Amino acid sequence: MLLSELAATSDLVGSTSSRTAKSAALAALLGRLEPAEIAPAVGYLVAAPRQGRVGVGWRGLTSLDVSHADNPTLTVADTDAFLDRLVAASGAGSAATRAELLRAFAGRATPGEWAFVSRVLLGELRTGALEGVLLDGIVTASQRPAASVRRAAMLSGDLGATAVIALTGTPEELDAVGLVVGRPVLPMLASTAATAGDAIAVTGPASVEYKLDGARIQVHRAGDDVRVFTRNLADITHRVPEIVEVVRALPADRLILDGETLSLDEDGGPRPFQDTMSRFGSETTRAIALQPWFFDVLHVDGRDLIDEPLSLRLDELERIAGAFRMPGIRTSDAAVAEQLSRDALAARHEGVVVKSLDSPYTAGRRGKSWIKVKPVHTYDLVVLAAEWGSGRRTGLLSNLHLGALDPVGEFGEPGGFVMVGKTFKGLTDQLLRWQTERFPQLETRHTSSTVYIEPLIVVEIAIDGVQRSTRYPGGIALRFARVKAYRDDKLPRDADTIQTLRAMLPG
Repeated sequence: MLLSELAATSDLVGSTSSRTAKSAALAALLGRLEPAEIAPAVGYLVAAPRQGRVGVGWRGLTSLDVSHADNPTLTVADTDAFLDRLVAASGAGSAATRAELLRAFAGRATPGEWAFVSRVLLGELRTGALEGVLLDGIVTASQRPAASVRRAAMLSGDLGATAVIALTGTPEELDAVGLVVGRPVLPMLASTAATAGDAIAVTGPASVEYKLDGARIQVHRAGDDVRVFTRNLADITHRVPEIVEVVRALPADRLILDGETLSLDEDGGPRPFQDTMSRFGSETTRAIALQPWFFDVLHVDGRDLIDEPLSLRLDELERIAGAFRMPGIRTSDAAVAEQLSRDALAARHEGVVVKSLDSPYTAGRRGKSWIKVKPVHTYDLVVLAAEWGSGRRTGLLSNLHLGALDPVGEFGEPGGFVMVGKTFKGLTDQLLRWQTERFPQLETRHTSSTVYIEPLIVVEIAIDGVQRSTRYPGGIALRFARVKAYRDDKLPRDADTIQTLRAMLPG
């Protein structure tokens, strides 16, 4: 299949809000793929190529100066081979090798194909072709029972592999996909609520547990063989020997555990998120130790527990890993849940997760059985620029560049603005149309992708916090930023300052 067909389907899916239409378009595409193309194509549609990270970032992609092809000739197989070569480039001279591979491939691609591949590599393919609607497409294209496809996807942890089995295998092969120690499964996800009391009202009797500002881990043990995976199912065992050591000492031979990890400071409190992630992603650093906290167990010594209620799984978890249990309580009392939430925040953690004691482990799904409660912060920032959208936002100014006021000139000119992040989240169709009309009237300069404007428009932004960052001159970046509203009642001088945002950094 030509890569242009995949890109066109991605644009089509992104241009409609109808889940049925998205699913139908994806099913039609899947039905035309050759068996060897299925897994790569599925990875591209959800911006998660099978090769994982290929060592190319935003600067590497946007700094290319090439002439693109006029007519599409690249195939899905060509793209897969190109990504294999990028991953293989390592050692001395690898940066130059990757740059040359990028230039060569970009020159063979049409502008539309290159835009699609760039968004895949940057994880910015906002087409609406998320796992859920793609699963619907796999069900339609394969004509297999939805329950069988969904269960195979969650237990294999691999949407591409599931698509291959569903589309090319037998019903028996699809149903045979099960929980395997050593093979990661998609993590169960949580919805959100404003308060712990609101969450308890939904779940009923619940386990109320600390929500750490750390990294999600899934740990598998088979004898002395211990493997540790990230929430995206990447194997990072070699980076976390301290976690491997903890799990090897637990009183069980075969295990699958779900939890979080973070690093602690000298006082036993959590280090900043950025410190944990720096240690978590390091291939060599061992100065900062990581400690695991487990909150669920999916398998113990030959017994699968995912279909058992949480209350039973917690009993098993206490027996096996009591010393490394996530702090929490079981309660149906909203006041008790609220108190634990306050305790978690006082201990410098993110908040709590409220989990129904009757719930099974529904891997890869976000329902009402798990509900996270975290405080949300709002700040008034200034729009510095906006990027042209893609997919259903093609022709509209979308991704906002956000700046905080620097009244004293600590990071630039006094009274200027320091960029602290970007966001496209929270923008309604009405806001997209408004800013597409309004921003060009304030343009100071532009590139092919971005319109830079005078810093006159104040926007209210909700964030979960800030983290240290070397990408922006203020040394911080916003975490999970989303638009709440434009503030016509405020002037740029009323915006929150970079110093206010930096004060949110722990320590």
